[in-house]
Amino acid sequence: MRLVGPPRGVYAPVTLSTANRNPSRTQYLAERAFATVERFLHIEAVSGVALLVAATLALIWANSSFAHSYHDLWHMPITIGIGEFTFSRSLHFWINDALMTIFFLVVGMEIRREIHEGALSKLDQAVLPIAAAIGGVVVPALIYLAFNGEETRIRGWAVPTATDIAFAVGVLALLGRSIPSNVRVFLLALAIIDDVIAVLIIAFFYSGGLDLSGFAIAGAGIIMVIALQRMGVGSAYAYVVPGAVVWMGLLVTGAHPTLAGVVLGLMTPVFSTPMREHPVEVVSRIAEELRDKEAVSAKDMNRLSRPLRQLRLANREMLPPVVRVQTTLHPWVAYGIMPIFALANAGVSLDGVDLGAGSAQLVMTGVAIALVAGKPLGIVVVTWLMVRLGWCRLPPGVTWGGIVLIGLLAGIGFTMSIFIAMLAFENEALLSAAKLGVLLGSLTAALIGLAWGLVYVRRLRR
Repeated sequence: MRLVGPPRGVYAPVTLSTANRNPSRTQYLAERAFATVERFLHIEAVSGVALLVAATLALIWANSSFAHSYHDLWHMPITIGIGEFTFSRSLHFWINDALMTIFFLVVGMEIRREIHEGALSKLDQAVLPIAAAIGGVVVPALIYLAFNGEETRIRGWAVPTATDIAFAVGVLALLGRSIPSNVRVFLLALAIIDDVIAVLIIAFFYSGGLDLSGFAIAGAGIIMVIALQRMGVGSAYAYVVPGAVVWMGLLVTGAHPTLAGVVLGLMTPVFSTPMREHPVEVVSRIAEELRDKEAVSAKDMNRLSRPLRQLRLANREMLPPVVRVQTTLHPWVAYGIMPIFALANAGVSLDGVDLGAGSAQLVMTGVAIALVAGKPLGIVVVTWLMVRLGWCRLPPGVTWGGIVLIGLLAGIGFTMSIFIAMLAFENEALLSAAKLGVLLGSLTAALIGLAWGLVYVRRLRR
């Protein structure tokens, strides 16, 4: 039913019922505006554009006459404390090690959903994207190592192995609805498996000497989460403190604390909290009860508080926590956390990158070529071998042209690649070279993928 405002020039007497049913023209326009913004925020291509804009601003800012303010901002200390306990870290730390935990939380929930009901829920459906993802990790790593076998540069082998879901799916969305749905599903499954591998790489190869006492702290946080789940606590806010305990525990261990997000995401329930009455039945019953209640017209909160509380609970439990929380966090991650991360980390000062030096040039070249050529080569070749050997078959509607498109878009590494680069290199020159390689490689992969995608779409229409 379309909502319209009152006709101009008509002034009807306003009663309680008409005031509730007929919103003003201003309210109507505001509702339309908010609905448009909400639809806009859920367009996948837009989140990729937001990320690109943030990275471009970072590059311009870091190479402008205001470059000193760029670096001063991210190194500005921020302190939190209670009484004598204080914890002081740079703004850069709070973005990369704390705020990005929410990004990894969403990644963990995406993995949990895929395992429960998605492309990873059935082994026969999951084998091909898993094999393709492994190929898309191994081949780029080998290409990078072919350029960088020297000890100081070898730690960057994992930089070109990850896929940026937001960018890759965003570019795919730009190609329109002519792309078969199974191509998108295959790309999403591959990117999620890439994230799983990237998380494992971070845990096993980029964590320092582990302090076992931290595991006791993290374990206490996990026990708190399990206890709340067993008690039937469904409010996400109740898990903030246990989540912070897990994060602090992993920080103490020496492992990267953002892994706490993955742990909590994988623990998020895929079923709603059990209720004696189905949420839909609760909503219907209470709506019927309130229809004729005098308490509604009298606005008697003492009599309305209990049914309204039941209504809020039923409304919350309509969706399982893994869906509800992920849906709530998605706009904040896509349009807040990831662009802030890009702004804080993509600002490579070109004056500080000495490409004349062999080491920096080889790191940049190795990363860029591994993303542009290694990713599609690994994915396409392994997929072809799996199908050729009869171990798997292509999903319905997915042709080899679609597999090539998936491989090219998987070469967009950006967020996770930059994140791994920061863990791999302490040397500023090598880190800047790796970031530049990620930016150049990801941009090239996106442009080639978009060009091939247009050819692929044209072929599908014939």
